Amino acid sequence: MKKKVIISACLLGEACRYDGKTKKINGVIESFSEYEIIPFCPEAPLFGTPRQRISVVEIDGENKIFTDETHKDVTKLLEHEIQGFISKNHSPDAIVLKSKSPSCGIGNVPILNANRELVKYGNGIAAQIFLDNFKDLEIYDENYFIP
Repeated sequence: MKKKVIISACLLGEACRYDGKTKKINGVIESFSEYEIIPFCPEAPLFGTPRQRISVVEIDGENKIFTDETHKDVTKLLEHEIQGFISKNHSPDAIVLKSKSPSCGIGNVPILNANRELVKYGNGIAAQIFLDNFKDLEIYDENYFIP
């Protein structure tokens, strides 16, 4: 049975980013050529492509996800989408996520305050949920695979 890897779909060449583009990284794809690759994007199924950008905003010590133009709180929608994905893909051998993404970034996502001012850097919503659910699994971003 092949090992399984969850990879941010934009890194695989899918045009699923907010701007309708991709961020394909051949090094990621090549590194997992022996694996069953499971594409992941929590935003595209919910909001379509292209779509308005989202941001992580800290409100009362809790990270929330808001759309940039309409300022709609989409945190619960994304949490539900991500948890549904995990329930179908609950035993990956590896996870590779897109850096700086409000969904997938690990430690390098701008966290804003209510005034949309940068207060710190942290994890995207999906990255945090993956980290919480797969505590014994190393989770990477694409920079690990770029020489």
